[in-house]
Amino acid sequence: MKIAFYDTKEYDQNSFLKANADGRYEFCFFDTRLTKETCRLAQGCDVVCVFVNDEVTGEVIDELVKMGIRLIALRCAGYNNVDIEYAYKRIHVVRVPAYSPYAVAEHAMALLLTSIRRIHKAYIRTRDFNFSLSNLTGFDLHGKTAGVVGTGKIGRIFMDICKGFGMNVIAYDPYPVENSGIAYVSLDELFEKSDVISLHCPLTAENRHLINASSIAKMKKGVVLINTSRGALIDAEALLSGIKERQIGAACLDVYEEESNVFFHDFSGHIVDDDVLARLISMPNVIVTSHQAFLTAEALANIADTTLENIENFFRDGTCKNEICYKCPQVNTCRQEHNEKCF
Repeated sequence: MKIAFYDTKEYDQNSFLKANADGRYEFCFFDTRLTKETCRLAQGCDVVCVFVNDEVTGEVIDELVKMGIRLIALRCAGYNNVDIEYAYKRIHVVRVPAYSPYAVAEHAMALLLTSIRRIHKAYIRTRDFNFSLSNLTGFDLHGKTAGVVGTGKIGRIFMDICKGFGMNVIAYDPYPVENSGIAYVSLDELFEKSDVISLHCPLTAENRHLINASSIAKMKKGVVLINTSRGALIDAEALLSGIKERQIGAACLDVYEEESNVFFHDFSGHIVDDDVLARLISMPNVIVTSHQAFLTAEALANIADTTLENIENFFRDGTCKNEICYKCPQVNTCRQEHNEKCF
């Protein structure tokens, strides 16, 4: 079994090589992203393994099918970069639905604490032996209201962390978890009441630019926004305007709408062409990390193990518990049991 890995870094390679210690699979690692121009690199392989910024379009799917690729294995949970409707009855797609929800939730809280307690600024100062406390005043989380958008595993873990700080927690999800004890409210109410808003939902056509000029206007003045999910949940131009108008007190971003050509690369010696990103990073109340919320040793091990398990189940047993199928949300047309291939 030969697997082509796209958009890989050293930490990806190390985790997969460790998971493949018995040599069951042959790996081909590529640092380039999967596009219609690079899909030919997978010639002779059985599987392509992709990440969040790979472009799995209809054109790419057609080329992969022509080459005899039988499976697309995502080593991530989100799949907004995959045309799953076009893939149906052409090629199977599997994902890693939960590699470490704790990693992402903990990173979201780390961003929040760093921002509101000015830890990043204090670190830079003390490195220069500047021990002044001027302009480092933060605020308590205790007693504040956290609004969580999306109550899947990551969202619920983040809620528990917030409760540990003594925060009041409210949530919005179009598909509420029954009998969970979660205080669900409407999206407008969440915007109006929250001191901190954290996004923990997948990107869909319906929630693209969920945070926009209109929704920002409904928020508390000085609200802190956290996004560790998908960049396009936030209209970056509207976010920038909200910060400049002092409506948004701070933004903590691990993802960015146009990150695909920037994140995971070193541009420290170059001029970045993305003016919106450059202006966001220049703001004193914005923290940007490079889609690293998932990056823990535990998460990397789980990603590698689950990805290889998905591949083994597909070829050996014909089962795909982690298969993605665009019909799955349509309850009347899919049993959603995933004890067999979707087609």
